[in-house]
Amino acid sequence: MTETRRHLVWDWNGTLLDDLDLVVRATNVAFASAGGPAVSADEHRVRFRRPIADYYAEMLGRAVDADAFGALDRIFHDAYRAGLTSCALAADATAAIAAWPGSQSLLSMWFHDELVPTVHTYGLTPHFRRVDGLRATVGGGPKAEWLEKHLAELGLDGPDVVLIGDSLDDADAATSVGGAAVLYTGGLSDPARLRASGHPVADTLTEAVTLARALP
Repeated sequence: MTETRRHLVWDWNGTLLDDLDLVVRATNVAFASAGGPAVSADEHRVRFRRPIADYYAEMLGRAVDADAFGALDRIFHDAYRAGLTSCALAADATAAIAAWPGSQSLLSMWFHDELVPTVHTYGLTPHFRRVDGLRATVGGGPKAEWLEKHLAELGLDGPDVVLIGDSLDDADAATSVGGAAVLYTGGLSDPARLRASGHPVADTLTEAVTLARALP
């Protein structure tokens, strides 16, 4: 491992947690409530982006203001919570965590008060110096500002850090603080979009850690 990338920040949804099917089901519940179309997993992976309100607007064919997004976001999360017990960790999540020789933390855009006990339920809490989720009542925004706060709480500078996640938003967040990103194709984003980003891309989490360890 190089000296500069001494800390690894993990994403949760779609990365350590294999929840694509649940996310698509919950998204379709939200769309149905607004008279929208059903989306397939492949279509969701191609079209999904943050701010999520922009994705919803594209799929619903109309503008989605803050009030409308708030209502859809609540419907999505109610459906997501109802199915969460059906989700498992990614197949090699624990092996990948064990393969990183430096310190690690977890940053998710899922609600903090729900994230922390969920991560504990999967037995992962002892591996992380810090676990942070979204401290807001409505989600959907970019991760960058939350990563900056996460690193400040850890006393880390961006260039010390590599982030492993499954979305372009993860890469944008890492870049915004001067960090690096490795993108994982097994999550919520279309692999072709990830590969076109120019960031290192891995098909498994253990491969992602191997790439992260090799970064300058």
